[in-house]
Amino acid sequence: MTQQKGILYMCATPIGNLEDMTYRAVRVLSEVAVIAAEDTRHTRKLLSHFEIHTRLISYHEHNKIERGPQIIERLLAGEDVALVSDAGLPGISDPGADLVVLAAEAGITVVPLPGANAALSALICSGLDTSLFTFIGFLPKNKKKRRELIAGLANYPYTMLFYESPHHIKTTLAEFRQAFGERPAVVARELTKKFEEFVRGTLESLETHFSEHEPRGEFTVIVAGQTDCQSSEEFPEAEGTLLEAVMSLVEKGSTKKDAIKVIAMQRGLPKRDVYQAVVK
Repeated sequence: MTQQKGILYMCATPIGNLEDMTYRAVRVLSEVAVIAAEDTRHTRKLLSHFEIHTRLISYHEHNKIERGPQIIERLLAGEDVALVSDAGLPGISDPGADLVVLAAEAGITVVPLPGANAALSALICSGLDTSLFTFIGFLPKNKKKRRELIAGLANYPYTMLFYESPHHIKTTLAEFRQAFGERPAVVARELTKKFEEFVRGTLESLETHFSEHEPRGEFTVIVAGQTDCQSSEEFPEAEGTLLEAVMSLVEKGSTKKDAIKVIAMQRGLPKRDVYQAVVK
């Protein structure tokens, strides 16, 4: 008799306000065999609030290579597992995405438990275009890679969503203004919490605002896409075929991987399409 596989639940948790926890999430977290958490101490407080006593194990960026296969073994053995991040949807800007890849390769059912998400919450209240948008998340810490990615977004036509910390928000806004020129933007901070705030304006006015007000809390930055406004001449869009555009960046010192990512962003194409063009 074939062993029935378990289910991997991708479970959203509140990004601040505990009332945003769903009834379904509470039930599933109470019923699964184990909960894999980014920070077990942080998640234990959440579980305690809802009187959930399921066993916790850690799964994060630093142990995912070892722990990921262990979780897959549990699932293959028939155990149901719930994955949670510290806040919001797992798999967004965290290693949960890697676990989903392993689960899919093993033929394991992956079920989403929808809930709070900072980027989309900020977007729908921003007042900027919501019809077409791109989530970028946290920018690379490496200065060279960071600059290349921002440069690649200078002529991007759709609304862009970023995450940023209070320690880097002023620098990031300055980099955006230099690369993107003057355009509408919104900064949302402390979403769903007591001091939730939306600061709307332009990249220049936001830069001025946070030079006068000390940044506090976690930030989501929403920037309008390139339309009629002109982007900085310092970051022109690469011209020519996809191969020529990628090789142009490589010749300037970029890795092929990063060059493909930048050109995909500039042209509004999936990375795999650019990759295939370069390979051929």
